[in-house]
Amino acid sequence: MKIDVKEVTYTNTNTYNTLNVLSEKTENVWLVFHGIGFLSKYFLRYFKKLNPDKNYIIAPQAPSKYYLNNEFKYVGASWLTKESTAIEMGNVLHYIDAIIASEKIPLDKKLIVLGFSQGVSIATRWVTHRKINFNKLIIYAGSIPNELTTKDFDYLNFNISKIELVYGDKDEYLSTERLKKEKKKSDSLFLKKARTTIFNGGHEVKTTILLKFES
Repeated sequence: MKIDVKEVTYTNTNTYNTLNVLSEKTENVWLVFHGIGFLSKYFLRYFKKLNPDKNYIIAPQAPSKYYLNNEFKYVGASWLTKESTAIEMGNVLHYIDAIIASEKIPLDKKLIVLGFSQGVSIATRWVTHRKINFNKLIIYAGSIPNELTTKDFDYLNFNISKIELVYGDKDEYLSTERLKKEKKKSDSLFLKKARTTIFNGGHEVKTTILLKFES
């Protein structure tokens, strides 16, 4: 029996969610990528305490949805798996491009890109593949993809584009060995210019931490 792998291209549609209103008062536009098991509409709850006049938040939705805990009640989503990763990543990048084109973000707004957990892999790939000049890239409790190198980030001026590393001191997914590996990777990629924030907690999003990045 011979199994062939074939490809087909087609038009797809996906949703995304926003919080607050993009206006002349807006200072920061956040593009936030949730972790595995989230839906974007629930992920936005963590951003509700940000100043609504100054902050406009865009939350893309991971495309692969599934029922959580085998209860067929609550739905979560995943960005990527190890299966057909390159193809799926290409699809995700085109999806994000479509969001940005639709939103028509004015050039005078500050762009803050945040990835939480699995969302870090999407946030970092998008900014590097599309050479995005952001104001802040917040790498929150997640790993930078191994295929990214210093060359992928060399278009940035790290005095203007700030890198923020955030994680909890009790994060069950970040062992001492993994933290050492990620520190070595970030020092290489960002020329030791990244700033690290460690909070008291586990693998979670803390609104108090997010508030520090809105100014």
